[in-house]
Amino acid sequence: MTTTHVKRAFKYRFYPTGEQAAELSRTFGCVRKVYNMALAARTEAWARQERVNYNATSAMLTAWKKTEELAFLNEVSSAPLQQCLRHLQAAFTSFFGKRAKYPRFKSKKKSRKSAEYTTSGFRFRDGRLTLAKMCDPLVIVWSRPLPAGAKPSTVTVSQDAAGRWYVSLLCEDPRVKPLPATATAVGVDVGLDHLLTLSTGEKVANPRHERKDRAQLALAQRRMAKKTKGSANRAKARQRVARIHARIADRRRDGLHKLTTRLVRENQTIVIEDLTVRNMVRNRSLARAISDAAWAEFRSLLEYKAAWYGREVIAVDRFFPSSRLCSTCGTLQERMPLHVRTWTCDSCGTNHDRDVNAARNLLAAGRAVSACGAGVRPQRSSPGGQSAMKQEVFRREP
Repeated sequence: MTTTHVKRAFKYRFYPTGEQAAELSRTFGCVRKVYNMALAARTEAWARQERVNYNATSAMLTAWKKTEELAFLNEVSSAPLQQCLRHLQAAFTSFFGKRAKYPRFKSKKKSRKSAEYTTSGFRFRDGRLTLAKMCDPLVIVWSRPLPAGAKPSTVTVSQDAAGRWYVSLLCEDPRVKPLPATATAVGVDVGLDHLLTLSTGEKVANPRHERKDRAQLALAQRRMAKKTKGSANRAKARQRVARIHARIADRRRDGLHKLTTRLVRENQTIVIEDLTVRNMVRNRSLARAISDAAWAEFRSLLEYKAAWYGREVIAVDRFFPSSRLCSTCGTLQERMPLHVRTWTCDSCGTNHDRDVNAARNLLAAGRAVSACGAGVRPQRSSPGGQSAMKQEVFRREP
């Protein structure tokens, strides 16, 4: 019986020397150049109703390196250049599968600076990582240990907008195993007053990370706006703004990791609501608060950790009236404005906390979805006419 391990990326910060930083910056530029040229070639072929795959673009790369104007592509490692062509192929595969939009060109100022090295482009020995075209290993801050005997399959080097350098090592982690099964299940209602409300009645406060640094961020943005475009002072001011954004994002991500890990460890089944955050942020009065709460990132972290540890995440249809439905008798209220935080059921007289009641209804609906065999993203309607959620609502109404 073969044992399969989860492939996991371990990300660390490192501090390159001047020569290493210059080499990596050249690599980032070459990766962006090759990606854009390959995308342009495939777009032109698409207009001629021709299909160009990865092998064709790889042959194009070989021809480009032989030209005089693109001879600088030979100065960097070939591994990141080949990998960017594979990434482009994956982007087109997602586009043809109607899972993503048409690939876009990379921008020098806006796109993420990164380069991915395969095993032929780096050497990892005795905890020392040396990239191709470099003599000295990277000075990495090992903030947490790698799995014993780990052998990275790919290494991704990146630089964020704040100027910080990171290296991500992808390797198998035998420590990630399914947790012992439990009988506990919990419904989770996300919000703004409280980040999470559980069906057990527990409420997790919303830390509002962006609000804490809002004044400092606004000051830094005003100072940047006064600098001349294209000047060195504007570049320094932009980096100050980026550092504040990075600090906010780091705190938010750390808090979400701790919350999701705790939920996955304590519960076998976790029921959430299938929210369309992309549409909700169109509300100008709530967009900033919704973005700061990071509901989409919370769900993403929860789902992949549940897959790792043998847990189940059920997403209830977004049209399920969790707030308006009495969790005691099933009576559906006609209206429930956002400012109403507590309400009393007209039928049974139960006094409800809006968020706790919604979490309990989500838990009951999630169990119905599991019993009906629905997936993580429930369909809007089933062949029989009603979704599993609407069947549950109909059954519980008096």
